[in-house]
This record gives sequence, C-alpha cells and structure tokens, in this order.
Amino acid sequence: MHEMSLAEGVMRIVEDAVAGSGCTRVKEIRLEIGALAGVEVEALRFCMDAVLRGGPAEGATVVYEQTPGFGWCMQCAEGVAIEALYAACPRCGSYQVQPTGGLEMRVKDLLVE
Repeated sequence: MHEMSLAEGVMRIVEDAVAGSGCTRVKEIRLEIGALAGVEVEALRFCMDAVLRGGPAEGATVVYEQTPGFGWCMQCAEGVAIEALYAACPRCGSYQVQPTGGLEMRVKDLLVE
C-alpha cells in the first residue's frame, strides 16, 4: 500500500515545517490530491491517522481536496476534462489524450499554533 509511504512523506513535511517555524502544534493539514494521481483517499486517511500519532500534528484535522483530471487532446487540439488516465477524449473519442492536470498530490498548507 503506497498510501503509507505518502502519509509518512506528508508527516516529514509537517515535521520540517514545524521545526523551521518555532510553532509547537499543527491544527490543520490541507492536502491537494489529483483525481488521476492514483491515491486511494480512504486508505490515505487511515494511514494519516496512524502516522500523526505522537507528533506535532496529533489531533490535527486533515482536509482532502480533490482536483479534477484534465488533459490535452491531440485530435481536438483542446483541453478536456478526463476522469481516468488513458481515458478517451469525451469530445471526439480519441485515445491520444495527454494528461496535464490532476496528477499531483501535495501539502497545500498547514494551520499551526
């Protein structure tokens, strides 16, 4: 389950941010997860609960914001919304769609005390 390694990576980012700021506690973590990133949000939620225990973000609220998938259709020469990697263009049906958005997962921001 790669969600555990993702959760551990988020925790390292949080710990680094807290160490560099002089803050003592994280109240909220906002994560941005692309629809095409291949992240199971429920599995990540479970893993985040486990890795936050005992650290500066214990008890913090974790907000999961999902961003839509977007791609460039080479046949239409236009940007299109896509729901999955390797999906056909919703306009012309071509499979020549290059994903351009919704692939990311990042810590958007932290609310600290």
